[in-house]
Amino acid sequence: MNFLTAVSRQMTRFTALIIVLASIVAFIEPATFSWVKGDTQVVVLGIIMLGMGMTLGKEDYQILAKRPLDIFIGAVAQYTIMPLLAIGIAKAFNLSPGLTLGLVLVGTCPGGVSSNIMSFLAKGDVAFSVGMTTVSTVLAPVMTPLWMTYLVGQTVEMDGWGMFKFMLLVTLLPVVIGSAANILLHKKHWFEDVRAIMPAVAVVAFACIVGGVAAVHGHRFAESALVMVLAIAAHNIGGYILGYYSGALVGMNTAKKRTLAIEVGVQNAGLATGLSAKFFPGNAESAVATAVACVWHSVSGTVLGNLFAWWDKREQ
Repeated sequence: MNFLTAVSRQMTRFTALIIVLASIVAFIEPATFSWVKGDTQVVVLGIIMLGMGMTLGKEDYQILAKRPLDIFIGAVAQYTIMPLLAIGIAKAFNLSPGLTLGLVLVGTCPGGVSSNIMSFLAKGDVAFSVGMTTVSTVLAPVMTPLWMTYLVGQTVEMDGWGMFKFMLLVTLLPVVIGSAANILLHKKHWFEDVRAIMPAVAVVAFACIVGGVAAVHGHRFAESALVMVLAIAAHNIGGYILGYYSGALVGMNTAKKRTLAIEVGVQNAGLATGLSAKFFPGNAESAVATAVACVWHSVSGTVLGNLFAWWDKREQ
């Protein structure tokens, strides 16, 4: 099991590379990932959220009680900056309705499940990162449908109530089950072994979701590749900048500012991809945009974390 744990850590470290490779394979040989669609995609998404829940224990919830102001500031930043920035960039770039839908979906989702690792790489405040990810995920079943209905509900057919119920089932319920299992079974050796390999399972599941979209809709990527990538990059980088300076505005230290930048900028684009497939199945542009965001956010967040670490070494 030590070997599997070591493999799991390495896979987590190279999440971005694995997702990129899965996308390339799916684009070249669609049959490899074309099975990841419909109910299968929903199950895969649930596995990712279950893995996240299994990392949460009593000490993580104690953080929420001990640092409510930090978490509150983070949650407000998360659910105001990224949704409004998404619709603003969509209008500035004059994106098509499909690309707008995809970008807003990414912007209204909670923080990415890999943001804690990125905060660690950046020498940020990891406890703050875990607290923010937890709260943004818990709030997501309410905040995501509300923002989606408000921002794009007049241009696309929106089932806000259906999205709320779906997110309760696929995001919140697996997190609660995983967290409860961790609290009740954390002293069991077999559970420790299972928990140790769950990050690797989540990476594979994440790659499968992106690969599934690339397999089915990859041929549509070239139709609007440049403007799509530029809009996704602007949204992501804008989230980093505004997140960092939101922390500076309220007097956070450097570690907290870095964490807030990453938590705001890195979104759970895998969840956005699942929501796009479930609620907007006929919108290929939205599906491709959310899948591209998965790749971009994974790569850029890892790069930013390493850049922060490099800067510290340079200063020393």
